[in-house]
Amino acid sequence: MLEQYKKWTNEFLESWKALDYERVLATLDKEAKYYENPIDEACQSFDEVINLWNVVADNQKDIDYQYKIIAYDHDVCIINWQMNRTMTHNNVKQEIDGIFQISLNAEGKCIYFKQWRFTR
Repeated sequence: MLEQYKKWTNEFLESWKALDYERVLATLDKEAKYYENPIDEACQSFDEVINLWNVVADNQKDIDYQYKIIAYDHDVCIINWQMNRTMTHNNVKQEIDGIFQISLNAEGKCIYFKQWRFTR
């Protein structure tokens, strides 16, 4: 199971780094419960998830990341990730430290996604 979680995380973050939102979306099951923010409700449809991701190529660049899987079992994986990026509208550099909580289906697509993040 660890290898499946690593494969998913690598593909998700590499797709983000490449600013390829369609590739990011391909890592997600169309019925996934997707929480952009842990205190908000999950997205109500996959179209909402698409709307979150289709602006990435326009609003950020120079992405670099690292991650560590900190806990997992058959049903859930917890990933600590760090990212540096530049926001394109104002050229502000950001550092992010975050957590992903994910669950994958048998095909390796994410069926549950929740993230917590701190941006500096």
